[in-house]
Amino acid sequence: MRSALIIPNRNGADHLARLLPALAAQSLQPDEVLVVDSASSDDSPARWRTYGARVVAIDAARFNHGGTRRWASTLTQADVLIYMTQDAVPADRDALRRLHDALFAAPDIGVAYGRQLPHPGASLLSAAGRSFNYPPQSRIKRRSDARELGIKTCFSSDAFAAYRRDALFAVGGFPEDVIGSEDAWVAARMLLKDYAVHYAADAQVHHSHEYTPIEEMRRYFDIGTFYRRESWIAEAFGHAGGEGLRFVRDQVDALAAAGQRWRGIEVVWRSALKLAGYKLGFFESHLPSALKRRISMFPRYWEENSA
Repeated sequence: MRSALIIPNRNGADHLARLLPALAAQSLQPDEVLVVDSASSDDSPARWRTYGARVVAIDAARFNHGGTRRWASTLTQADVLIYMTQDAVPADRDALRRLHDALFAAPDIGVAYGRQLPHPGASLLSAAGRSFNYPPQSRIKRRSDARELGIKTCFSSDAFAAYRRDALFAVGGFPEDVIGSEDAWVAARMLLKDYAVHYAADAQVHHSHEYTPIEEMRRYFDIGTFYRRESWIAEAFGHAGGEGLRFVRDQVDALAAAGQRWRGIEVVWRSALKLAGYKLGFFESHLPSALKRRISMFPRYWEENSA
């Protein structure tokens, strides 16, 4: 089976010193590397071409997390589509091979996503967040698991994920107009079509962010907007339940283990901001468009989706 590695890129030069050698060392080399560049002003497109990638350009005004990935999937005939973000770096030489193999661990698997480890030098709370969302135990999730996992059943991340082309196209491909969380959208569609979602903990990349509290609030505004507008997901899989409280406890435990229990108040107010952002997003239909554009991490979304 042919495989393609697909990476959206915008001014990603800062990551290439680590990413390109890590890709070159992989035990599984994809048959094609496709980079979708969104009006970069640095030398990253040229460096990707030198590496051997096919670089295609997309106007920055047309970039959309779901729509761009959907378009990219039509530019290759590969049977396995491996998506990565420009800031995800394979943690060892077998990351791509293990992710590829995880896709075929059972005949009904439609998508496999890997474990995300914190980048070297990541903050304590950022590292704890990676550990909470990406545990060391692998799991194949099916629709019946919704009784146990709720909305986490369709949790997936295309920062490092492999899709069977036939399964992806069977559910309509990536959505064109969601505000984000396109990976959860695809996973939910697959589960409803009786495909399985495989979390492959032994396929690992370094990928983490250092969001400010306001950036976290804005990000959760977009997540709340997504789940309000895609209400069919909660109807099919239920809600997160006590996931937020478990996350807070996990963060506090991480601080305590590091002898920094006094920072617990930071976790509480960061979590309060995230909850406020999520609630605002969930009730975004009552907010003026100008305010939504100001809060959102993706203001261009509201230019076409302000109803």
